[in-house]
Amino acid sequence: MKLSLLLRPLTGLCLILLAACVAAPAHGQSTLIGAPIAGIDVDATGVLRVRQFDPRLAQQRLAAARANDDANVMQPSELRKISLNRLEAAIAEAQQAGQPLPDEMKALAGLTAVKHVFYYPETKDIVIAGPAEGFFADPTERLIGMESGQPVVLLEDLVTALRAYAPGQQPTPVISVSIDPTQEGLKQMNQFLASVRGRLQPSDARRLANGLKQNLGLQTVTFRGIPNTSHFARVLVEADYRMKLVGIGLEKLPVRMMSYVERANPNTIAANAMERWYFQPNYDGIAVSEDGMAMKIKERGVQLVGANERVANGRRTASGRVNKASQAFCQDFTKQFPEIAEKVRIYAELRQLIDVAIAAAYIQDQDFYGQAEWNMPLLMDESKFSIETYNAPDQVETAVNAIWRGNNLMTPLGGGVQMKPRTAFNKDHLVVDQGENNQAKQSAGPSNLADGQWWWD
Repeated sequence: MKLSLLLRPLTGLCLILLAACVAAPAHGQSTLIGAPIAGIDVDATGVLRVRQFDPRLAQQRLAAARANDDANVMQPSELRKISLNRLEAAIAEAQQAGQPLPDEMKALAGLTAVKHVFYYPETKDIVIAGPAEGFFADPTERLIGMESGQPVVLLEDLVTALRAYAPGQQPTPVISVSIDPTQEGLKQMNQFLASVRGRLQPSDARRLANGLKQNLGLQTVTFRGIPNTSHFARVLVEADYRMKLVGIGLEKLPVRMMSYVERANPNTIAANAMERWYFQPNYDGIAVSEDGMAMKIKERGVQLVGANERVANGRRTASGRVNKASQAFCQDFTKQFPEIAEKVRIYAELRQLIDVAIAAAYIQDQDFYGQAEWNMPLLMDESKFSIETYNAPDQVETAVNAIWRGNNLMTPLGGGVQMKPRTAFNKDHLVVDQGENNQAKQSAGPSNLADGQWWWD
């Protein structure tokens, strides 16, 4: 998925317009319990909008969760292991008994990151592992850690990734989401800008902003590789448009970083230029054991990258130009992503999904399914285990920011996330460890688990 910026100089005194694909700005959201909380709504027509919640509700829910944190699953763990085949069996048992899934299943026993994949041939267990802690549901109904405030990995997101890299099927080449203006919208916008060129005054800011929004209209959301009605899809699209808001100055991050708007020099940008930004994984940092039965994601990096285009008659083509302000914004966002993800929950969720996708791709790549003689009969079947439960975000409204700067008009328009998890296993990214993975794998195995037990420390 890509983030687009349309820059069109005007003559005389002009307005810089910065457009994004949301209905309203959301300022300073953070994972910290006392900070403002943001989420999204998608109505029955598929239009996405931002929601904000009173952080005091999170405080109340946290207090209630801590009053009931005696269960073993609520205790923190540096390395919690989950057997996927045993988890599926436990889900099937709960369904057969007519019982709702407990929160410990929905939250994968409080796992806050997927750092390892292990295969135990002696018991045929396919295992994911990582740090874990107690959890509770915040006002957006996200399950988050009681200690760190970080989101926990959700069962439904794991299942979405496993289906993308399912047993006996071709691997999904790319998982992505793209928010883009329509060709007709770009044409109407260009016509509108031509109609006001040379006649703008500072008092025209609101009229021009409203005209740009109306002429661009709703923008299109396109997903590849995952169902658009899944929670996985909602995370991708929210991370995308909020990144775009940061870039054009409509949302402030709780870390010190200049937006693209603050860096841009309109006088150095060619007419009709577009700067498309999108998230992708940092594929380096994957380590495997010599036998391939243990994998670790050593670095949990996410990159923001840019690509240049030009617009003519509503069509986009590659421009080949380098925008230094955009380049610097991408570099800083990438460098500070770990800190940003610690403080803004949606980016932590994005990082989680990248790790989950890499783990799922590795399980398929190594054919652990075949070795375990397990084809996920329940988790693969939407009629038995449903993940497609949300309104699909098909369209988003255009939000416009207006800033005076020199005599140029800038209009950023789009955004994106794109991941190709199997790239992490290319020889130039993969390293063979010196036994650390096997040590973590053998620190505790599944051979002595009780009946129905699917997680352990």
